[in-house]
Formats: sequence, structure tokens, C-alpha cells
Amino acid sequence: MPNVQKLKNIVSYFVPLSENIEIKPLGAGHINDSFRVTNGNNEYVLQRINHSIFKDVPALQSNILRVTMHIRQKLIERGETDIDRKVLTLVPTLEGKLYFEDADGNFWRMTIFIRDSKSYDEINPDLAYRAGIAFGDFQLMLSDLPGDPLHETIPNFHNMEFRLEEFRQAVNRDRVGRVMEVDDLIKEIESRAYEMCLPERLHREGKLPKRINHCDTKVNNILFDNDGQVLCVVDLDTVMPGYVLSDFGDFIRTGANTGAEDDKNLDKVGVNLEIFENYAKGYLKNAISFLTDIEIDNLAFGAKLLTYMQTVRFLTDYLNGDTYYKIEYGNHNLIRTKAQFRLLESLEENFDRMHQIVLRSAEEYKV
Repeated sequence: MPNVQKLKNIVSYFVPLSENIEIKPLGAGHINDSFRVTNGNNEYVLQRINHSIFKDVPALQSNILRVTMHIRQKLIERGETDIDRKVLTLVPTLEGKLYFEDADGNFWRMTIFIRDSKSYDEINPDLAYRAGIAFGDFQLMLSDLPGDPLHETIPNFHNMEFRLEEFRQAVNRDRVGRVMEVDDLIKEIESRAYEMCLPERLHREGKLPKRINHCDTKVNNILFDNDGQVLCVVDLDTVMPGYVLSDFGDFIRTGANTGAEDDKNLDKVGVNLEIFENYAKGYLKNAISFLTDIEIDNLAFGAKLLTYMQTVRFLTDYLNGDTYYKIEYGNHNLIRTKAQFRLLESLEENFDRMHQIVLRSAEEYKV
């Protein structure tokens, strides 16, 4: 953590410093360092942007500004009150820039702190429904964002063809001699490869549109008020063009898993259909107004796709010698791979039921 005096100096590039200024670490973000800044009567969040992951900081910040300004306008049109708690608000530097670069080459940004808010790490059926409403409304508000497409802040992030290319390179190189021990998993991945590249084919055929995705649809990326009502979606670094099925599927992958992402006991791993159904109902309540039939028809497939994609990414890293994901023990990425693959099998076993849940929910809202 940078020293307090250094942080105060960074804050001074965004707002004039008060005599009463307090800076404390905030949260446990894995990507960015965050601090809560109390400056007189005003509160802010100061974040160091991890530009080893987000290499084009101006593009990143431009995306966030466009998205938050558009959402703000939508909230005004709806007649909402207390809007500063219902959308993130960027604080520009005193020179009007959306970020500050310090002498060490670190990039910083500031937003208004959203008071009287909380987030959840654990999921339950009621929370899944409210999370579905939040992410569905987020996409609805951004479905008519004017102008050029948003920047890809992490290129090819949810591109299955690209992830398979990386995987096959890892298999061919076999850098650390692990290919033989995972031969069965490699065959399982390859047997599903064509099916899992369906969205890219549909997009090239002009049948599946790219929309504005959040690309990190976890329940802890939603802020709720003290009564448990949705305030807003946060952590907008990965907001970029994508297929809605990916955002839908990523929530199911993380939120509807009965086990842990790295569960050693595969008997604990499977899909919680109650969570799935509640999230689908919440999501479609708002999203039904802009989704096409082909998008609705592939939402359940999105859960399989994102789980398969994460299986591929964990195994790729294992074959490359564990260079991307932080590991806690030697075969951690292999344990993760096996747990994700077990979840994929559960999703496949329950796919027809999941698909019917989506179609039934969509029909209810269409009426």
C-alpha cells in the first residue's frame, strides 16, 4: 500500500484537499487497489488501475464514462431520485482528465463513494432474482448506447475460438510435460470444441448481435441499499461488446454452482436449478424487451459455454506451468479444471430443463 502522504498527493490532482482528509483501504479487490477517501464532507473511492491487465487506460476510462453517462440519462428519464447512488460517477482530475498517471507510471481514477450501500458474496434464490433484475436492467439501459462500439478492454476476453487456439498451443508446446497426465481432459475439451464455438459462427452469419456486456456478472458486483434493494452495478472495467448469453452464463457458472470453483470433492459440484430459475426470471423481466428470439434460445447454452471456457482456461494455464492464475498449491489449476468440468457435466445433464425454464419465463413476460 502506498503511504498516506503519497495518496493525499494523488487525491489533490482530483479535488482540492480539505484540512480533514482521511484515506483507508477499501474492500479486497483482486485487480485494482481501492481506497475510501473522506475529504471534508465528501467521500470518494480512489483506485489504482491495474494496467498490466487493462493496457489501454484512456480507452478503459472512455468506456466507463460513456456507459455511466448514458445510464444517468436513462435514470433521469425514468424520474428516478438519488441518482448518485444508482450509477457510478467518475470524478475527473482538476485538468479534466479521467485518470491521473503518477511519477511511477501508475494510473489512478476517482469516483464518488456510494453511501449506505452493501454487497453480498453468498447467493440465495431471492438474491439471484434481484441480481437477474440488476444485470438485465443494466443491459436494457445500454441497449441503445449511441456512437461507435465500446473498446475491448481485454481483447478476445470471451472469444471461445481464441481460447481454444491458446489451449491448442499449450498442448502442442507441452512446456512442463503435463500433457500425458491430462490426456482424457484434452479429449473431453476437443470433443465439445465445435459446439462451443457456435456463438462466433452465428455472429459471422449475422444472426447473433454483439451488445454491451458487463463481462464479470458476479453477485458481489452489485450494490444494494440497506433494505436489500438494488442500487447499481459496479466494477465496470470489463464493460465491452459481447454476446448476452456470455453474461448470463457467467453468472450461472459462479452463482449456481453447488460446490466451490476449486472443489476437490466433485460430488459437491453441480448446478442449483432454483438459483438458475430465479436468476433467469429476474434477468428476463427487463431484458425481454430488447432480446431477439435467437438470444433467448441460447441463454441456457451460455451457462455451458462459460463453464467450458473456464475449464479450458484453467487447463491451458496448468499446461503452461501456472503462469496466469494465482495458485495455492502445485496442482491447483488441475483441481480447478476438474471442478469446472464436473459443473459442465451437470449443466449438460440438466440442459433441457434449463432451456425450458428460460423459454417458459420468456413467454410469461411476453404476454
